[in-house]
Amino acid sequence: MSGPDTFVRIPKERVAILIGEEGKVKQYIEDKLNVKLEVENEGSIAIKLNENAQDPSMLLKAKDVVTAIGRGFSPDVVSRLIRNEEEIFDMVDLRVIFGRSESDIKRIKGRIIGANGKTRKLIEELTEANVVVYGHTVGIIGTFEQVDAAHNAVQMIIEGCQHQTVYRYLQKKRTELKKEKLQLWEKPRE
Repeated sequence: MSGPDTFVRIPKERVAILIGEEGKVKQYIEDKLNVKLEVENEGSIAIKLNENAQDPSMLLKAKDVVTAIGRGFSPDVVSRLIRNEEEIFDMVDLRVIFGRSESDIKRIKGRIIGANGKTRKLIEELTEANVVVYGHTVGIIGTFEQVDAAHNAVQMIIEGCQHQTVYRYLQKKRTELKKEKLQLWEKPRE
């Protein structure tokens, strides 16, 4: 009898990346999260919690890891989710917002990426989150605060805000996040 399980579908072209050279990526995920990944070539992945697993939340973490790889993140970036339990994965599905309108999705993806990738890079630099635009989704990995700021920036772009407005928002958020970090390091005076 095995533990609980869940399923994820990823694009066929991402299956090889999930498995990795000589199965190393798949093995790393299985070892670190105490799960078993059953991979089919069509991109259907069954994730099963090992019987000896102590933490059932690892099943959800494994689902996020597999989904993130499927949505365009490299295994190196996704390992942030495994190494640090404060890191989370968020995804914006542009089909939910624009339906099946390929022209609208393409236009918004272009705005999120920006000329020569400038906007996406700025979102990453100012939030310290990782952002990937792949297919019809925008994936974000970082701490809750980083992901929240990056998600809000993406949402602003989707809603039609000018890039300059988004950059100002991100600069303000970066200042706030740095201030919060500094306050954590300061000792209370007695």
